[in-house]
Amino acid sequence: MTKILTFAILFMSITIIGSMYRAIKGPSAADRLIAINVIGTKTIILILMISILFKEDYFVDVALVYALISFVASIVIANYIEKLGGQ
Repeated sequence: MTKILTFAILFMSITIIGSMYRAIKGPSAADRLIAINVIGTKTIILILMISILFKEDYFVDVALVYALISFVASIVIANYIEKLGGQ
């Protein structure tokens, strides 16, 4: 179980790096916003997998707080993009 979880954590980290490329290089602001949302979601999953690996329950609370902050940030950025006209 530990080897599979470790491989999943490494794979998730690599896909986060791939999403960072889209967040930096994205052709539009909407693409960048979606990439940032994907990075946030994968980070939450990564924190939860680490919680399972280390058998620490408080990481779940950290993941929930991170999810709330990520959601609020996405709303704020989406409103900012809407005011700019979707550029």
